[in-house]
Amino acid sequence: MLHVPPIPVFTWFFFLFILVIYWKKSKAKGQTQKLHPGPWKLPLIGNLHHLLSSLPHRSMRDLTQKYGPIMQLQMSEVLAIVISSPKAAKEVLKTHDPTFANRASVLVVEATTYDNSSMIFAPYGDYWRQMRKICVLELLSPKRVQSFRSIREEEVLNLIESISLSKGLFFNLSEKIFSSTYSITSRAAFGNKCKYEKEFISLVKETFHTGMKSAMEKIHKRTDRILNNIVNEHKMKRSHFSAANKHEADYHDDLVDVLLKLQETSDLEFHITTNHIKAIDVFTAASETSASTIEWAMSELLRNPKVMKKAQAEVRQKLYDYTPPGALFTRESREKCEINGYEIPSNTRVIINAWAIGRDPEHWVDADCFHPERFLGSLIDFKGTNFEFIPFGGGRRVCPGISFALANVELVLSQSLYHFDWKLPIEIKPEEYDMSESLDLLVQERTIYT
Repeated sequence: MLHVPPIPVFTWFFFLFILVIYWKKSKAKGQTQKLHPGPWKLPLIGNLHHLLSSLPHRSMRDLTQKYGPIMQLQMSEVLAIVISSPKAAKEVLKTHDPTFANRASVLVVEATTYDNSSMIFAPYGDYWRQMRKICVLELLSPKRVQSFRSIREEEVLNLIESISLSKGLFFNLSEKIFSSTYSITSRAAFGNKCKYEKEFISLVKETFHTGMKSAMEKIHKRTDRILNNIVNEHKMKRSHFSAANKHEADYHDDLVDVLLKLQETSDLEFHITTNHIKAIDVFTAASETSASTIEWAMSELLRNPKVMKKAQAEVRQKLYDYTPPGALFTRESREKCEINGYEIPSNTRVIINAWAIGRDPEHWVDADCFHPERFLGSLIDFKGTNFEFIPFGGGRRVCPGISFALANVELVLSQSLYHFDWKLPIEIKPEEYDMSESLDLLVQERTIYT
């Protein structure tokens, strides 16, 4: 029989002494570091079970009503701080803006952005600053946006004619809207309408709906082939132009041309590779977000006939009362900081619930109702200055394409409302109209058919 010797008494005292010291240190740490409130967690999955009852931005809003505007969520291995009030958002996007200048990487980004080379998701630093500057100057500045007026008008006219030809027939308005916004962005960025448009749009949508990294990588290979063709075609065009000895002033550069020229001259502090050029994702972002915004606006108007009638009478009024395409956007802390008395460690993911902030009853009357007229004469700025409404984000990583997006959205909406009398089918009552959402990278309305 195996004899196990008893543990000496002094060993028990030593073990107890260690536990007491550890407890005191933990208690002292808890007193100096104010812990974020948050719901109870399960092993391994953390708080993921709290997000399954509805869409994440809605679930998070419901949770913050109990735990406050700064809440901690453990999503499997990732610790996240959820921000759901204008005051807390201002702390992140203005007061501590440099600290949160990095965007948190997500699966689709890692799989499709050439080692985080995209302007939208690149880490904060010299590369990001210079690529953003190029994109703003060459595509997104108010002056450049104005220069694209003829492109916008031509593509929106094509949309109106397409809808007119479908009169009396069943057609998918959502697809027509997306095709129109993509064509505008494609011509602005690439210099002409992309001949790979249908395939590329299909791949973009697949990317937003795919959750597995392996599937995303397969899709990325197909989009990479299209982008390679676009870049090579631009190189050939530039080569033929030079061979013909034509004057440079006669050559109208688009965004890809500008990047190729910088690649040739090496005027930047870093060498621009072909992957850097392919990673410029403004055409994808601008198309998808604008189309989603238009879908939401049209859907809300259809289920609010009185607002529709007023909008058709005053097509110049701006319709900003919508669910932002990016209901949740993320940042990542570059260093430790404190927000509203709570310490946020470095390398911590921060999720800003723009959807919940835009529906905060403390700042909005009838917060969940569609009242676009609330902005008529309002001093609330939606471009990142006032944090009660931040559809474009805020801080130094605010969306640079505000002017470009507004020009596209306003023209499509105004022309659609001017040329057509939109109504729901007789058998569908406004309150029965399906406004269910789906959440991929963007919050998307259901497909609109008319």
